[in-house]
Amino acid sequence: MTALVIAEHDNASLKASTLPTLTAAAQCGGEVHLLIAGHQCGAVAAAAAALAGVSRVLVAEAPHFADGLAENIAAQVLAIAGSYTHILAPASAYGKNILPRVAALLDVAQISEITRVAGPDTFERPIYAGNAIATVRSIDPVKLITVRTTAFEAAGPGGAAAIERIAPVGDAGTSAFVARASARSDRPELTAARVVVSGGRGLGSGENFSILEPLADKLGAAMGASRAAVDAGFVPNDWQVGQTGKIVAPQLYIAVGLSGAIQHLAGMKDSKTIVAINKDPDAPIFSVADYGIVGDLFEIVPQLTRELG
Repeated sequence: MTALVIAEHDNASLKASTLPTLTAAAQCGGEVHLLIAGHQCGAVAAAAAALAGVSRVLVAEAPHFADGLAENIAAQVLAIAGSYTHILAPASAYGKNILPRVAALLDVAQISEITRVAGPDTFERPIYAGNAIATVRSIDPVKLITVRTTAFEAAGPGGAAAIERIAPVGDAGTSAFVARASARSDRPELTAARVVVSGGRGLGSGENFSILEPLADKLGAAMGASRAAVDAGFVPNDWQVGQTGKIVAPQLYIAVGLSGAIQHLAGMKDSKTIVAINKDPDAPIFSVADYGIVGDLFEIVPQLTRELG
């Protein structure tokens, strides 16, 4: 058995999502190969080769891979898929854009967002917004898997894999990169942050989210929000935590004015420590919180920030 991991990267460095995906691939058994499809991505290949558990790094370099267009990456994966029993990608926007295309072209069923490898052909994944765990067994000759990265430890250094350059496939020509708009922030990236401070509809307005900023600054935290707050236009949609947003599992998650709808809990209930602040003592968020404070957030949050100072 040999597993192939599709690396998520920006041609300069590996994205953090790739590291837990490597751990999941290693648990499938056999060797683990890492595919880097990009342009002028030598530094990424060198960093990948130094990761523990990686036995070979495959590098496909071409200008049409520079922007990670899904049609081109999927074609490259398809070109080498015959050598692998498992093909894995992180359950990020990148992986979710590529792997379903590969699964369709190979005519196999994709297994999405696994949280545990029970065996080479058996995996666990959450269903019903995380309220149940399904054990799925695949009889397909090649297993196509996306990995919920918060469920696996990140692969660390300690490897010395061989780097092999492979022939790049041609440009599919079915899509073109137009532009990229990146939000600039001094805060940690939401899915990688060790501390997250999230606000809900209880804050009442986008302006009131500013009350959370001093607290987040004290803790070096990322800012998050519920879907209700995003739908109300309080904050940008890239702040959304939940089943239809980002999945997070920080060391500390502080939920402020956030009731705890099922879809939100699905995105954060694996956090190591959860603190909830809400005026409603019956709010569902308290069912998953390690610590709960019932009261007015506009009084409690400034007081908590002062105590931390």
